[in-house]
Amino acid sequence: MYKLFASLCISTILITSCGAQSHPLDVGAKVPLFSLKDQDGKTFNMKDSLGNGVFVIFFYPKDESVVCTKEACTFRDSMNLFKQYGVQVIGINQGSVESHKKFQQDDNLNFELLSDPDETVIKEFGVKGGLFTERVTFVVDISGEIVFKTESTTDGKKHIRETLAYIRQMKKN
Repeated sequence: MYKLFASLCISTILITSCGAQSHPLDVGAKVPLFSLKDQDGKTFNMKDSLGNGVFVIFFYPKDESVVCTKEACTFRDSMNLFKQYGVQVIGINQGSVESHKKFQQDDNLNFELLSDPDETVIKEFGVKGGLFTERVTFVVDISGEIVFKTESTTDGKKHIRETLAYIRQMKKN
């Protein structure tokens, strides 16, 4: 009986500690060190990119949907400000590399779109995936710490306004 109980406890611990993030990452957490393919089929590796500047990582539901397109185009139109602050913008959802390429071309997007078809990274960030992936934006500092987070299901432009306001303040300090 004791061996069965111990075995169940160990199994529970392993499943809990090895499984996907069960709650959303928040300010103060370290960014997961992930690798995903971009819209051109090239591998983006977060571990190799840390230390090269600040990242804005935004999760969005679907390429070419109305709100997602507005959000992506607002990021595109604000890219000079992000670059001025040394910030790299990355969009992630479960769409395919091909879908991301089409989205990038159709809307002249000037930042990376990463494909997470198995929702591995989406889950590592604790973002709700599936058909209606949550719209969540994270700012990651040069050391890999999440320093800002914003969420809004219906107002994609809000992410850019709040994120830029935070980055401006961060750069002043």
